[in-house]
Amino acid sequence: MTLRPLLLAFALTFPSVAPAADVDKNAVVVKAIEEYVDFTEYGSSLIWPEQIPAEDWKNVFVVDARDAAQFAKGHIPGAINIEWRQAVARRGELPKDRMVVVYCNSGSLSAQAVFALRLLGYDNVKVLQDGYEGWKAKGGFDANKRAGKPAGH
Repeated sequence: MTLRPLLLAFALTFPSVAPAADVDKNAVVVKAIEEYVDFTEYGSSLIWPEQIPAEDWKNVFVVDARDAAQFAKGHIPGAINIEWRQAVARRGELPKDRMVVVYCNSGSLSAQAVFALRLLGYDNVKVLQDGYEGWKAKGGFDANKRAGKPAGH
């Protein structure tokens, strides 16, 4: 897949970037997205807070994809703030040699950023399922210890 279809796929992911009329005209982009979605294993880009033992969080590169005001009110300690709309533009800040976990409040906006990054070849990037709110509700860094059974979603 060349860079042009990937960029167009990104435009499809974020409709405000590309007019809807252009979507029907670009079968290459639609095919690229279909192939990616068909190939991707369910859950390969998702991770739950309870799947990460407390001691392993230090090895995870954590990205808060919310806006700066929300980040300032509270975030996962050690996270950096890259708003979801800037994930592709700032992808050079992401390591490729370790897991990158991206979160927002609930997981929906971070999922869009992760989808775009994975289309660009960042297979080490995952969405924190249930986002910041779920992370807090499940015990934060201690979610793994608090889980009643092993996390194998």
